[in-house]
Amino acid sequence: MIKLAYCNVENLDLKKAYGLVSKNRQDKIDFYRFEKDKKLSAGAYLLLKKLLSEENVTNPIFKTGKYGKVHISNIENTHFNLSHSDKMVLCAISDMEVGADIEYNDPKIDLSIAEHYFYNSEYENIMNSPNPPDEFFKYWVLKESYMKYTGLGMNLDLNSFEIIIEDEIRLKNDDKNLKFNLFNIKDYKIGIAGHYTVSDLIEYEVDELY
Repeated sequence: MIKLAYCNVENLDLKKAYGLVSKNRQDKIDFYRFEKDKKLSAGAYLLLKKLLSEENVTNPIFKTGKYGKVHISNIENTHFNLSHSDKMVLCAISDMEVGADIEYNDPKIDLSIAEHYFYNSEYENIMNSPNPPDEFFKYWVLKESYMKYTGLGMNLDLNSFEIIIEDEIRLKNDDKNLKFNLFNIKDYKIGIAGHYTVSDLIEYEVDELY
C-alpha cells in the first residue's frame, strides 16, 4: 500500500501551523529565512501528520538515518517520504520503503544538468523529445524518488543508475522489482519509487491540514 497526497500551502496560516508541529520541526522552520520556505516545511509536516492519523498511527518517534532520510523508529511497517517544490508539498506513506519527489516544471531549466549528470541515454531522450524541459522533469522526479527510496539521497550519483521510461517505467538492471509511478498535476510532476502501483493521488486543501 502507498498512500500519496499533495497540498498547495501558498495560503498556509504559518502562525497557526507553527503551534501544531513538533519542537524539532519548529526548529527547522525557524532555520529558514523566507516565509515561503517556512510554509513548505510546516505544510509538509502537517500533511504527514494528517496521513498518519488517517492510518491510526499516533505518537510516532522520528529518527534520522546516516544520509539524512527520516524514518519512524517506534512503529513497524510504516514508512514515509516528504517532498516540496514552489507552492506544493507532497507526502507518501507505505508499509514498505518508499521514495517521493515533486518538482515545479520550470520551462527555463538548464538542460546541461542532464548532459553532465544523467545517463547518456536519458539525456538523448530528453533532447529528442518534443518538449525537452517537460521530459527532463519526468526523469528528474523519477531519479530523485529512487535516490530517496534508497536512503542515500544525493550521496547516490545521478548517473549511477538508468531510468527506462516506456509503457512501464523501470530501473535498468533492477533486482528488486521496484515500481515507479509518474503523475502530472498542474505545473508540477510527481515521481514515486516503491513496491506498489499507485492509482490514487489525493489533493488536500490547506484548511484540511489544521
